[in-house]
Amino acid sequence: MNDSAPRRARVRAPELTGKGGWLNTGGQQYTLADLRGRIVILDFWTFCCINCLHVLDELRELEEKHRDTVVVIGVHSPKFVHEAEHQAVVDAVERYGVEHPVLDDPELATWKQYAVRAWPTLVVIDPEGYVVAQHAGEGHAHAIERLVAELEAEHEAKGTLRRGDGPYVPPEPEPTVLRFPGKALLLPSGTFLVSDTTRHRLVELAEDGESVVRRIGSGTRGFADGPSDTAAFNEPQGLTLLDDGSVVVADTVNHALRRLDLTTGEVTTLAGTGRQWWQGSPTSGPAREVDLSSPWDVALWQGKVWIAMAGVHQLWAYDPAEGTVAVTAGTTNEGLVDGPGTEAWFAQPSGLAATPDRLWLADSETSALRWVDPDGSVHTAVGTGLFDFGHRDGSAGQALLQHPLGVTALPDGSVAVADTYNHALRRYDPATGDVTTLATDLREPSDAVLVGDDIVVVESARHRLTRLRLPEEAVKVPEVAHRTQREATEVAPERLRLDVIFQAPAGQKLDTRYGPSTRLLVSATPPELLRSGEGAGTDLSRALELDPSVPEGVLHVSAMAASCDDDPDNEYPACHVHQQDWGVPVRLTEAGTDRLPLVLAGMDHP
Repeated sequence: MNDSAPRRARVRAPELTGKGGWLNTGGQQYTLADLRGRIVILDFWTFCCINCLHVLDELRELEEKHRDTVVVIGVHSPKFVHEAEHQAVVDAVERYGVEHPVLDDPELATWKQYAVRAWPTLVVIDPEGYVVAQHAGEGHAHAIERLVAELEAEHEAKGTLRRGDGPYVPPEPEPTVLRFPGKALLLPSGTFLVSDTTRHRLVELAEDGESVVRRIGSGTRGFADGPSDTAAFNEPQGLTLLDDGSVVVADTVNHALRRLDLTTGEVTTLAGTGRQWWQGSPTSGPAREVDLSSPWDVALWQGKVWIAMAGVHQLWAYDPAEGTVAVTAGTTNEGLVDGPGTEAWFAQPSGLAATPDRLWLADSETSALRWVDPDGSVHTAVGTGLFDFGHRDGSAGQALLQHPLGVTALPDGSVAVADTYNHALRRYDPATGDVTTLATDLREPSDAVLVGDDIVVVESARHRLTRLRLPEEAVKVPEVAHRTQREATEVAPERLRLDVIFQAPAGQKLDTRYGPSTRLLVSATPPELLRSGEGAGTDLSRALELDPSVPEGVLHVSAMAASCDDDPDNEYPACHVHQQDWGVPVRLTEAGTDRLPLVLAGMDHP
């Protein structure tokens, strides 16, 4: 390395392997040797994970700007069983507009080689094939941009940088009316309004659910108000009807709520700034001045539009009369905790359905069906946590779902659940406490609407609406139960040192202007696993005491660090928030490690 080049730790990058092979390469298979001379960014992701989807959007600008030197490779590393299906990965790559090669790694082989512990994780490999940085979570694009510029200069000078076209080959577009539709709404006219998510628009279909009445939105990813032919959305999802006859749209990737005037086709913005909410941002205020985070569904309940804010694991509400938004439930911590709204934990709430006395919600990452009472308290009907899922009917206490995205109130007081990764429509009856299966052989159902005695299902991965007669008899299915494929980390009983690794990116320093710039929150499932060390603090290292009588469990770790540009001449330096939640399955064993390092940004040097 020449004298002017920055000194940084380098570790030889392990080979990229995955049984599912490569996508978006025109059929070519690649090794790291084929990519020598390029800066490679590995994005370890899984398509269920909202934080992973945020990172896909964070990387778009960097990919475009450095297209001749940088190759981004998505390493798809599944959490749910359905995500290990190759066709499901093919669908997700198109659904979310992934414009770089993707390695399908259903057995987590490359994940293990790189010792990854969290979705999403970004790993930077230099043109000579060495790992030079690792980042977990969101908010790192600015740091990687700076590192890429340094690597370009350094390897240009050494003669080890190779410029040119990358290996990305776009797939052929498919001529379907809808493309991965997300949600649907039955309009007063009897027609259906559908969020045509991957094509960034809304489509009104006739009563047959197939014929196009009109399209709203330009069909190009963007954020623009105006008439139906020029207005722009960015992966819209949820829809709900207001009392004035207009429709509220959860414009997910724009972090906004939009309003559609059904008469004129005019689109306006009701809430959100277009920027993603970060820790420390306002949690209430004038709707157009407050940042939101991936609103996934909306429902009118108790005079307000409730919002499933998937990006921060909360429920918010928009008040149409006041023009304000505010958090209504959830702490931003990811998990399954019931109780008063201010103390409840959610995990990517993605579907809502209102009845007079309950707001039902599909809490996708905990594979749970939950509800909110009028007093704001949160309850769980089905589901146990982040790592248990499957297809099991029977009493709600032992029934299992797999990443449900939609919920629909039925006339008899029960609810239908779009059990997305089980390709099924399920039913929960509060009167009996039982879960049954209404239909199978659907393909990633994401929502459903009632039409008389029928239920019309958004069959997202078949790009269509499917009409079913509500069956009187439940469908019988074989029981299946799963746990996440991630292997438990073997840790020593009693004393465990938790170290969250954070090194401020080059040219930045920790932001301490307003007190500590770091935050660490630790808890466990079951809670008895932790004798001491739980709770919040500002130090990124902590001594945990584990109860040896609890053989295994999950450590929940949430870390945040704020860094600012280190320029003494700039009175208002640009600042950035880095944050990540980890759920680390652990098994207590005498031979286990007594230190658990989790990399937020940088490289671990124990």
